[in-house]
Amino acid sequence: MMRNLLLPRCGPLRHLSNSISLPRLAHYNAPRPPSPPTPPKPPKKPVSFTFHDETWEDPYSWMSNLSDKVAMRHMDIYMEQEEKYTEAVMSDTERLQSKLQSEMAFRMTPELSTPPIKFGPWVGLTRRRLYYRRVEEGKQYPVLCRRLASLNEEFISNKSPSAGFDFTSGRRIEQKLIDYNQEAERFGGYAYEELSEISPDHRFIAYTMYDKDNGYFRLSVRDLNSGSILSKPQADRVSNLAWVKDGKALLYTVTDDKKRPYRIYCSMLGSNEEDVKLLEESDDNVYVNIRHTKDFQFVTVNTFSLTSSKVFLINAADPLAGMTLVWECEGKAHCIVEHHQGCLYLFTDAARESQPVDCHYLIYSPVVVSSGQRSWESVFIDDPDLIIEDVDFNATHMVFIVREGRNFRICSIVLPLPRGKGAVYLKELSPLFLPLPKYVSQISPGPNYDYYSSVMRFIVSSPVMPDAVVDYDLPTGMWNIIQQKNILFERTRVLYGTASSASSLANASISKRSGSTDEAKFEDDVLWNALSEFYACENYDVSSYDGVLVPLTIIYSRKNKKENHGPGILYGHGAYGELLDKRWRGELKSLLDRGWVVAYADVRGGGGGGKKWHHDGRRAKKHKSIEDFISCAKFLIDKKIVQEDKLAAWGYSAGGLLAASAINSCPDLFRAAVLKVPFLDVTNTLLYPILPLSPVDYEEFGYPGDVEDFHAIRKYSPYDNIQKNALYPAVLISSSFNTREKKNCSLSMKSMQSENGGGMVAKKMKRVFGVWEAAKWAARVRECTVYDPKRPILLNLTTDLVEENRYLQSKVAALEAAFLLKVIGS
Repeated sequence: MMRNLLLPRCGPLRHLSNSISLPRLAHYNAPRPPSPPTPPKPPKKPVSFTFHDETWEDPYSWMSNLSDKVAMRHMDIYMEQEEKYTEAVMSDTERLQSKLQSEMAFRMTPELSTPPIKFGPWVGLTRRRLYYRRVEEGKQYPVLCRRLASLNEEFISNKSPSAGFDFTSGRRIEQKLIDYNQEAERFGGYAYEELSEISPDHRFIAYTMYDKDNGYFRLSVRDLNSGSILSKPQADRVSNLAWVKDGKALLYTVTDDKKRPYRIYCSMLGSNEEDVKLLEESDDNVYVNIRHTKDFQFVTVNTFSLTSSKVFLINAADPLAGMTLVWECEGKAHCIVEHHQGCLYLFTDAARESQPVDCHYLIYSPVVVSSGQRSWESVFIDDPDLIIEDVDFNATHMVFIVREGRNFRICSIVLPLPRGKGAVYLKELSPLFLPLPKYVSQISPGPNYDYYSSVMRFIVSSPVMPDAVVDYDLPTGMWNIIQQKNILFERTRVLYGTASSASSLANASISKRSGSTDEAKFEDDVLWNALSEFYACENYDVSSYDGVLVPLTIIYSRKNKKENHGPGILYGHGAYGELLDKRWRGELKSLLDRGWVVAYADVRGGGGGGKKWHHDGRRAKKHKSIEDFISCAKFLIDKKIVQEDKLAAWGYSAGGLLAASAINSCPDLFRAAVLKVPFLDVTNTLLYPILPLSPVDYEEFGYPGDVEDFHAIRKYSPYDNIQKNALYPAVLISSSFNTREKKNCSLSMKSMQSENGGGMVAKKMKRVFGVWEAAKWAARVRECTVYDPKRPILLNLTTDLVEENRYLQSKVAALEAAFLLKVIGS
């Protein structure tokens, strides 16, 4: 043994100490640990405000004074200090951040191509095209390409799509349409596209690119045969597009300086004449939106305000012939019109017989009416057990996303609908249901451009399954997963072509037609690439402060969850009636595998529970959202799902308001929080907006001019209700200097929101807020609360490129995870 070799053979060790004289050791002073970094202290310049006979003082109002050059220089200095402070506090996690980023970047490996979209045949064409975006090696931005749909079998995932020429057959199989790396050169090194519309004849593409120097989107039209950009139309501040005259003309809307869409223009391609102004809405309270019907026969024009909503129809074959009013109602309502074989279908949530409704409904009317008065008839009888959440069309079928309680499903019925029977229950039309995996949290229609295709595409989301892009063949009920991320290599999913999953799933994926709600009993996790074998998903109903049950979803690793003493993170949003995003996210795997519990609170104000659920958490009732979030947090601790003092809160945008308000109410309930581009200074933002706000924002958070709303705002605004001398949790706030609004793309009737939909691809607004909101809140929390270096308030400034750059995404996500692990542990 090594011990025998080192010690002399002189008996027991105690004898050794007696025989050897040891020198007296000098007094040793252990080095003191370095002092924790000191948080920056911005200057205080108090300004008093008075409204509704209430006066308050804001010491950091100067941070939002963008027109004051001196103040902005101070702001630059302060932001630099915040960056250095965050770096100093997180310096001991550099190795952890590097490890986490490596894990996350590996899971964020981008697809080599988006799923190809079939489009056509249309005017003068006999063959469909495939449109897709692919990534070229070493390039930051993708390339938009197309090829003939007959070459779909050659479109294989996991290999780079051919760069345009098949040397074996000697055929050109791909055409590059737009290289967004070249677009970045046009726009100062930055490429962000908001809208893009292929013309029906496949000759042109109209698209808008973000001009970051001017803060608006610029319209361009490119000739797909020559690759050149047309001299007209070229317009700024464009918000919507719609092709007319079989692709020979383009309608577009532009916004005013406050980003309100208010004008519609018609541009004749190839003409030297000025673009014709079809409509200008001079009322600052009225917004304008256009979209074409899926068969390209009409363009619908929506005008809406808080007092009225109208829908007009433009004949796409003759866009200069004027507009016909087809629908009008009082109040702001969601109104989307589609056309099918001479019949107009309206999907709306407008009041019925002056009575508000809780859910959307579908009505129809012939395009041509004999009398001057147009009448609309109900398609379905309201069924509280089967609520229609969304509708989509093609030439032969109508497809519904429906909700049974909190469970989502997809079904289709054959068109045209039987006439003469009046309204019927949806179940009476023998709907064909699409098989779905367990734990579906959201179903979104895909870009179903091809009106004459029998296949429709949907994105199926789950907390324990990577998003699955699924093609659903409506006549047969066959389904096929077109694209899905590979989380487990032993379950590699081939995404396109003959190697797809269609052959192996053929027998299992046929749905029955015999019953109204028949569904193939298919819940095979392997075929759906679900992860429920490794990660558990549980649903609870949590009683809020007033007895209302709030849905709570939790996921955790079956292998690594530590009973009764694990950390956890609670997500919430609760605004705009939008569903809480509970999709599987690869970055959360790093926390789940370290024993964390991830929980989602579907609080009032959000979606999934009808209009009442939304309205019960907005304006003067916003406090109910906050109470719901607190109740869910307490439930996690009381039921020992998460250990006390190891719970974190997470919120994005309006969700940041939710989390910060909950912290103000119960600072000892949370150990940490992550707030991303949060809405924190509600009072000042709504009273004195720096960024343009829409009526939707005031409907959501309250009108300061209304006394009841104003007092409610003052009570829940995070910046105005920080508890003095309280111990707050550690907080990491991520914000950006660039305040461009983000939009999500989807396609269907409901998702084409009147206030911001456009063309075939609708956009769902994600409001972001200025960096001064985060900076003011951070400074005031440090000023008012008990300072604890183990509970730092950190401000992380990001660039607007994060969402387009997966490396930066993984870097920010790794910082957030490292922050949580540092202050809470695993």
